[in-house]
Order: sequence, then structure tokens, then C-alpha cells
Amino acid sequence: MSEDALAPREEETDVHFEPVIKLTEQVETKTFEEDEDVLFKMRAKLFRFATDSSEWKERGTGDVRLLQHKETKKVRLVMRRDKTLKVCANHLISSEMRLQPNIGSDRSWVWKVAADYSESPPTAETLAIRFANADNANHFKVAFEDAQKKNAGFSATDAAPAAEPEKKEEEKAATEAKPEQEDQERAEAPAETTEEKKEEVEEASKE
Repeated sequence: MSEDALAPREEETDVHFEPVIKLTEQVETKTFEEDEDVLFKMRAKLFRFATDSSEWKERGTGDVRLLQHKETKKVRLVMRRDKTLKVCANHLISSEMRLQPNIGSDRSWVWKVAADYSESPPTAETLAIRFANADNANHFKVAFEDAQKKNAGFSATDAAPAAEPEKKEEEKAATEAKPEQEDQERAEAPAETTEEKKEEVEEASKE
């Protein structure tokens, strides 16, 4: 390569282009929770019972919250996964729901949902939630039952997004499950592994 090729050329200039889109501009993202107040918030792990395989499957770990709408005063349960913030539970808390203790554990609950709106279309689910300790589980139970009292007396037509009038009969059928089926699901509730217990104890100590 010759020395002339490396020599600077007079015609070369510094060209500057203005970006078409400025990345510094923030895009407003709505979570549909802006008009709700947080009544309860606590870290937990959520599971769902898969009827096709008759086993519990993990839905995610994150903060479970009870949100009350500022106008309608209806309370719903919403849970988002850590990091991704993807919704893994979203349903109205109805008076028909019953928190059943998980056999073999004092820090988890099992309950049935007629219409869970975390997926589309909404589906009937049997959910289980596990907390770091028994105290946290009891706090959740108190808040859950208090939310049921708040929602009592409201008609299905006034419900939050997780409730629809045509789901009324479906809710009744879902909550009237056979006792033996409920016992089976509670008996087969997700077992607590030693690794999970250690992880949750460490998380609780950080808080």
C-alpha cells in the first residue's frame, strides 16, 4: 500500500445524521392497575393443577397482590412473575371461593377459580400458593377473606374484568366440586423440596 493511500483527503468531511426516532423518549405502558389500590402484597410461589396429567405445575414466583378498584370497590387477585412481570394469576375474589389447607404444609393454600384471566381465553383453575412461612400464609388468608367480605353484595354485572354475567353458572359448577376430588388435589399439592425451603428462607431474611 502506497503512502498516498494513507494520506488524509481534503474532500473527506464528518457527516452527521439526526436519528429518526429518539430512544430517550419514554413510551407509556399501561398495566390496567392504575385505578386500583393495593390492599395486600407479599412474595409467594404459585402452582396450578393440570387435570390432563393430574399433577401440579409451577406458574411462577413473584408478588401476589389484592387490588381494589377506586370506583367499583371490587377486589381482585393479581400476581406477576419476577423479572418478566407476566401475569400468572388474575381473578375476582368471590364469596364462593374457599382457601383449603395444603396437606403436609402450614404455609400454603389451595383454592378453585371459575375464571382466571391470566391467559386468553379465561379458564377454570385449581390454584395453590406457597409462602415463605406460616405467618405470611395466615396474613394472606386474612386479607383474602376480608376481600371476600368487601365483594359480597355486588352483582356479577358490576364485577371487575375477571367476571362476566354468563360465567355465573360456570362459577357455581366449578365451586361445587366433589369432596373426594378436592381431597385428592389437596393430598397431591406441590411438595416442598429442601432446595425450595432454603431458597425461600434466604429470600425472607433479605426482606
